[in-house]
Amino acid sequence: MNLPRRKFLRHAQLGGGALAGAVFQSFGLLACLQRPAYAGNQAEEALSDSVRTALRQAVLQSGPPVPVLPTAKEKDQFNSWLAAAALRLQQWMSHPDDRQEFLHTLWYETRRAGLSLSLVLGLIEVESAFRKYAISSAGARGYMQVMPFWTRSIGEGNERVLFHTQTQLRFGCVILRHIIERENGQLFLALGRYNGSRGQAAYPQAVLSAQKKWLQSVD
Repeated sequence: MNLPRRKFLRHAQLGGGALAGAVFQSFGLLACLQRPAYAGNQAEEALSDSVRTALRQAVLQSGPPVPVLPTAKEKDQFNSWLAAAALRLQQWMSHPDDRQEFLHTLWYETRRAGLSLSLVLGLIEVESAFRKYAISSAGARGYMQVMPFWTRSIGEGNERVLFHTQTQLRFGCVILRHIIERENGQLFLALGRYNGSRGQAAYPQAVLSAQKKWLQSVD
């Protein structure tokens, strides 16, 4: 599961692009943004210039979330995963188009960051219950409950991009990958650090428990 730090930083420095924006179009959508989420008070950390540059490039890389499946076997595996994940996701996301967009993007961004699909799905289930416009009491936003300070540290500083599906998942996956590396692959500590509760058991246990349910059917 762990992508070596040197390889990750080298991968992060390839390419470039622009972060997508998000437009809020109705009062109903704005009301949805106020629903509470699980996230804790993720701490802002000082980043070295080299790490900040690598993370920024990892976030800024452009490209649509289109699976690259060169063989028939890989296509079959992806389609099996997609069908199983979509079936389980129905309880949180009712519209099939929403599920397809989310899962295609999740698959792309999770694989891109070298993370486990079931781990990210478990984290999202705990963090936001798959609510795209969730906001926590600490101000964390979106599916993966990314704190706005990350847009200032490694993005363009526009907090609204955290409600765009691909941008939100990219930020979340890149940050989680970075934190796992900072914790030398110790997932329990990394999950606590992601949530702002490092060393406490409740959050990592909740994510790992949710991961097991996804692991049985989709990873």
